[in-house]
Amino acid sequence: MTAGSFPGHYVWHPAADDRELARACVDVRAGRHFSAYEVLTEARADFATLAHRSLVLASEAADSDLAERWLAEEPSPQAALLWARVATLRALRAADAHDRRAPALLRIAVAAGERAVRMSPEDPTPWVARLSLTRLQRWCDPAPRGLLTAAPGPWSLFARILRLDPWHREAHHRFLAFFFARNGGAANAAWDVAAFLAQRAPATSALRLLPLVALVDDHDPSSPLANSVWEQPQWRATALAVYQHWFPHVADHRFTPVLDLSYLAHALFMAKRDREARAVFAAMGPYASRMPWSAFGDPQEQLTRARRLCGLPVPGAA
Repeated sequence: MTAGSFPGHYVWHPAADDRELARACVDVRAGRHFSAYEVLTEARADFATLAHRSLVLASEAADSDLAERWLAEEPSPQAALLWARVATLRALRAADAHDRRAPALLRIAVAAGERAVRMSPEDPTPWVARLSLTRLQRWCDPAPRGLLTAAPGPWSLFARILRLDPWHREAHHRFLAFFFARNGGAANAAWDVAAFLAQRAPATSALRLLPLVALVDDHDPSSPLANSVWEQPQWRATALAVYQHWFPHVADHRFTPVLDLSYLAHALFMAKRDREARAVFAAMGPYASRMPWSAFGDPQEQLTRARRLCGLPVPGAA
C-alpha cells in the first residue's frame, strides 16, 4: 500500500508504509526479536529511521519481557537500544499514572540509556530517550541568548544530541515538549522555544512545523474563537511556508512522514486553505496519526470531517 491511494479505511499503525518495521512489530508481539535486530541494524546509519523504528518497536515490547530477554541473551547495541526505549516508556507511563514505582523505573531507564550510549556512542537515539525523561526531573540549564523568556531547560543535553545529528527530528520534538504546560512548563516559554528552533532549521525542514505543534498543544477548546486561531496571518503564513518549501520534497522520503503531514494538513485545513490541505491529505493516502486530531475530539471523526470538507474519500463512503 502506498501513500496517495485510499482503500476506504485508515491505517493508524505508526509503522505506516515501512513494511519491514510492520513485520518486526508482529514478531515482537509474538515474543521474537530477530526481525527487530534486522530493522534496527539496517537503519543504523539513518538516525531518523532508527529513532522512529526503535520507538515503535518499544511501544510493542513495553508490556512484555522481550527487551530484557533479548539483552540477556544477546547484549548487542540493538538490544541495548530497544531496552533503553522500553525502560524510558515504562518510566514515563508510571510517572503519568502517579505509580509509586515511578522513581525506581526512572533510575532503571537512566541506567539503560547509559548502557546504550556506551555500546553505540555515535548514535543519538539513546540520548533522545534520555531527553524525554527530563520532564520528570525539571532540568534547569540556562537558555542561550536570543530567547525572550530565557526559559531554563535541558539545553546541555539537547546540545549534545545536536553534535551527533544537528536536525534530529525526535530530539527537537522531545525538547520542545519539555516546555509544554502539560509537562510543567509555561506556554510563553513553549512559544519562544518553538520559534527559536524553527527559525534555525532549514526552510526545507519539517522542523519548521514546531510552532504549529506548540499551537496544537496550547489549544483550549473552551476559549472563544479557539478554532479560528489558525486563520491568523502568522499561523497561516507558517503553514503555507512549510507547504511551499518542505512539502514538495516529501515524495523523496524513504517512508511517508505521517505525523508531520498530519500537522501540516490540520494547520492548512484550520486556516481554510482547502486546496493545499487536500494535496497534503492525498500525499498521506490511508496513513493516519491520532495527533493532532485527538486534541480536538475523536481523531477518526475529526480526520474524516476534514477530509470530507476537502472533497476527499472517507471511510464508509460509497
